[in-house]
Amino acid sequence: MSKVYTKTGDKGTTGLLTGERIKKTSARVEAYGTVDEISSALGLARANSVKSEVKETVYKLQKLLMLIMADLASSGSANHYITADHVTTLEQIIDEFDAKLPPLHSFVIPGDTPGAAALDLARTITRRAERQSLRVQEQGEAINENLLICLNRLSDLCFVLSRYESEV
Repeated sequence: MSKVYTKTGDKGTTGLLTGERIKKTSARVEAYGTVDEISSALGLARANSVKSEVKETVYKLQKLLMLIMADLASSGSANHYITADHVTTLEQIIDEFDAKLPPLHSFVIPGDTPGAAALDLARTITRRAERQSLRVQEQGEAINENLLICLNRLSDLCFVLSRYESEV
């Protein structure tokens, strides 16, 4: 039986998918660690959402986040896990849910329902992941442009889903 702990990270490094070992405090690790936080917040949203279409969409987003983390953990790789098709799909989902909502005339205060509040939490964590991914890029490391766009759209989708979930 394999153990959960490997001891390979005990000295403050972690391995990327490319096999490279980097410091756990690197901007890249911070970025994909924050994407992992998004998945947890979305799990909370899925557990608390009352609308089945929100639950199904959130589950799909959690699967997408695995690809985003893999992309971020593939420093220097020419192959990208996130493509323009992922961005297009997110935009279509945003448009589908947004079309079902009344026009927005004021700021939204989070917390109408537990599911909506968790989706708003996921939105803010996604914004942080986007900023951290941009920092990686600003430090001269390659970041997939579609990944950056995908994070931006994901935060928009979390906002729309939160509004939709509030419309109970």
